[in-house]
Amino acid sequence: MLQFSAMSKQYYGGQAVIEGVMMRGRKGMAVAVRDPQNQIVLHEEPLTAKIYTSRWGQWPFVRGLSMLWDALGLGMRALMWSAEVSSQEEGQEKVEFSGPVAWTTIAGSMAFAIGLFFLLPTFASRWLAAYVNDNPLVDAVFEGVIRLLLFLGYLWLIGRIPEIGRVFGYHGAEHKTINAYEAGADLTVEQVRKYSVQHTRCGTSFLLYVLVISIILFAPLTFRGIEPGWLALLLRFITRLLLVPLVAGIAYEIIRFSTAHQSNPLMKLLIAPGLALQKLTTREPDDGMLECAIAALKPVLAADGIVKPVIVEPAVNSLESVPTPVSS
Repeated sequence: MLQFSAMSKQYYGGQAVIEGVMMRGRKGMAVAVRDPQNQIVLHEEPLTAKIYTSRWGQWPFVRGLSMLWDALGLGMRALMWSAEVSSQEEGQEKVEFSGPVAWTTIAGSMAFAIGLFFLLPTFASRWLAAYVNDNPLVDAVFEGVIRLLLFLGYLWLIGRIPEIGRVFGYHGAEHKTINAYEAGADLTVEQVRKYSVQHTRCGTSFLLYVLVISIILFAPLTFRGIEPGWLALLLRFITRLLLVPLVAGIAYEIIRFSTAHQSNPLMKLLIAPGLALQKLTTREPDDGMLECAIAALKPVLAADGIVKPVIVEPAVNSLESVPTPVSS
C-alpha cells in the first residue's frame, strides 16, 4: 500500500504492483517489475503534478490529498503498467502507461469501489436503522460499521487469491525495504530481509483511519426528514464523496503525528489497529521480491540526491547496476 512524503522530512514509500513494486520520493517515482523472463524491468519518471511541486501541496490537511492522488493516479498507472510488463512475451513492443483499455479498467474499478464502499453501506444502513431504531445516530453508526466490515471482508477474500497473495508479498517487500532504509541499513537483500513487513505509514492503516473518521464526520449528515426519500439518499451519497478529501486530510495528519511520536504509549495504542490490519495485506516476501523493491527505491533516492545516480539498463536480472548509497 501507499505511504506518505512530507516536505519537512522526506518519507519514502510506494505501492505493491503485479510482480513488482512502485516507489516514490520527493522528485520522482520508479517501478521495478519482473517480466516472464525473470528480468527486472525498471521505469522511472519525474513527479511534476502540482500536488507534489507546489507550496500549497504541503499545507496541513491539504498534503494528505497526495495520498489519494497517488492511489488514483500514479498508483493505478503503475499497476496497469506492471500488468502489461509481467505478461509481456519476449519480442513484443515496448509497453507504455497509457491506453483506452487501461483507463477503462481504472474507471470500472473505481465504479466498483464506489458501489461497494459508498452506495451499498448508505442504502443498507438506512434500511437497518429504520428496521431497528429509526434514529439518525444509529443510522450513521450502522453505515460506518457496514463500510468497515465490507472493507475487512474484501481484504480477507482477495487475500485468498494466489495472484493477490503474491502482490501482498511485494507489499511486504516494500515495507521491509523502507524499514531498512529508515534504519540506516545497507540496501541489500541480506540486510533488508531482517526487517518487518509492517510499517506505521502504510496505506492500509491510512484507510482504516479514513473509515473510522468518516463515521464521526458523516453522522450529522443523514438528511433525515427530507422528502422524497430518494433525494435524501442522493444528498447523503454526494456529501460522502465530497467529504472524502477532508477525511483523508485528517487521517494523514493523525498518521503523520503518530509516526513522529510512536514511542509514546498512547500513540502505540493508536497505531496498533493499523499494524494489526496489515497482517491481511502483507506476506513475507521471497528474495526476488526484495530485489524488486530495492531496485525501485534506489533510483528514487538518486533523484533526490541521496545516492549517486548511475545509468541503469532497461532490464536487469541483478542489482549490480543499481545505484548504491553514499554518505550524505
